[in-house]
Amino acid sequence: MDLSPPANMAHSPALDLNLQAELQQLRSGYETERMPSAAKRQTRLTTLENLLLENSSAIAAAISADFSHRSTHETQLLEIFPAISAIKHAKSHLRRWMKSTRSMASFWFMPARNELKPQPLGVIGIIVPWNYPLLLAVGPLVAALAAGNRAYIKMSEFTPRSGALFAKLIHAAFSDSEVRVVNGEADVAAAFSALPFDHLLFTGSTAVGKHVMRAAANNLTPVTLELGGKSPAIIGRDADIATAAAQILFGKCLNAGQTCIAPDYVLLPRGLEAGFIDAAKAVVAKQYPAFSANKDYTSIINMRHVERLTGYLDEAVKRGASVWPLADAEAGTQKMAPTIVTNAPEDTKLMQEEIFGPILPLVSFDNMSEAIAFVNKRPRPLALYYFGNDSGEREQVLNNTIAGGVSVNETIMHISQEDLPFGGVGASGMGAYHGKFGFDAFSKLKPIFHQSRFNGLFLFKPPYGKRFETLVKFLMKR
Repeated sequence: MDLSPPANMAHSPALDLNLQAELQQLRSGYETERMPSAAKRQTRLTTLENLLLENSSAIAAAISADFSHRSTHETQLLEIFPAISAIKHAKSHLRRWMKSTRSMASFWFMPARNELKPQPLGVIGIIVPWNYPLLLAVGPLVAALAAGNRAYIKMSEFTPRSGALFAKLIHAAFSDSEVRVVNGEADVAAAFSALPFDHLLFTGSTAVGKHVMRAAANNLTPVTLELGGKSPAIIGRDADIATAAAQILFGKCLNAGQTCIAPDYVLLPRGLEAGFIDAAKAVVAKQYPAFSANKDYTSIINMRHVERLTGYLDEAVKRGASVWPLADAEAGTQKMAPTIVTNAPEDTKLMQEEIFGPILPLVSFDNMSEAIAFVNKRPRPLALYYFGNDSGEREQVLNNTIAGGVSVNETIMHISQEDLPFGGVGASGMGAYHGKFGFDAFSKLKPIFHQSRFNGLFLFKPPYGKRFETLVKFLMKR
């Protein structure tokens, strides 16, 4: 998701020892309470909820400062509200999630019974990206606490103000044996990912995810990787182009496109390009009037990323692409106007790398099979969007593409559904969380076989003889 430097920097022995000591404090807390009650877990979740409610203004201000400017309303909509919603959802379902599920044993072992018992894993490591520093810390933390674990969180070095504030708030609300937060540069992230967690969740870029997984492998630490990729938006022939443009631009302009599931490029029927561009201009003009001074539009995180994005555009233009700015932005600032690009060659960085900004390439197709083939010859994306009302065409797209998640006639919204898992596939990630899926990811679902006092297993014990052979023949009979 984010595009931070590879977390493979050398780190000092003193740093290692400090992180290990803090991890041990969390592990000691877990050892004193291996199976927290539902009431204790509810209390921890309520503490987290109150922390967010009481400090929402300060959190939004810190995030805005880290971005140079981030719309307070966007932070409320995209981070604080969904974080609180996740907490409420977990609290309302927690007791049911905690219950063991029982089933009868297979016919030959009756009257024995089976049980699946969820247990906390221990200490969960959480590595947070810069693009949504609150939500992508709190979302996994909710799952960890609901499952009865302790948590250790590494915040992004690109959001130092929100990272410092979150660490302060967590330290005031939780004991150091319950939840801890650490801040620091890439060397801290590298050392953190090498700790022997019971589970490690990383949200970030595919490139850095490889380093994290490699470090975790040394401890055989299970990982959940929430990565990114080039998420396509496909427009069907019967779609209303103005409506599709409005939904796509909404998803693209949120956080200035710095969202792991933002539409990365649009596949649309040949001949509809001009209509889409006109509709997109109208959307931006309506949603972000007086663009340069508009407070609802977020800045690019830093000048390094501004330069990266402008470099993508410059390369595409030199290779024959056309650029269609959808607004006028002030040069030399971190505010970058939404921009459509047409005819970008497939081997340009714009078409090869995850954009992670407000640039939207258009790719034309002649039939839906061609569009599907375009998607499938690339790494599997974290999200896919389809616009259209033809059920046959919709099923053609859904059945013949693989993505981490899908929204139909909408963008982004599937991530807000607590009853749907959120996770990637292949290069866009592995594992999933949200709601019950997060609870299960951070639990050991222990399978237990309960033998009945009276059972027939003695018939299958040595010494083997005719009776055994007769029973085996019966068991294997067709």
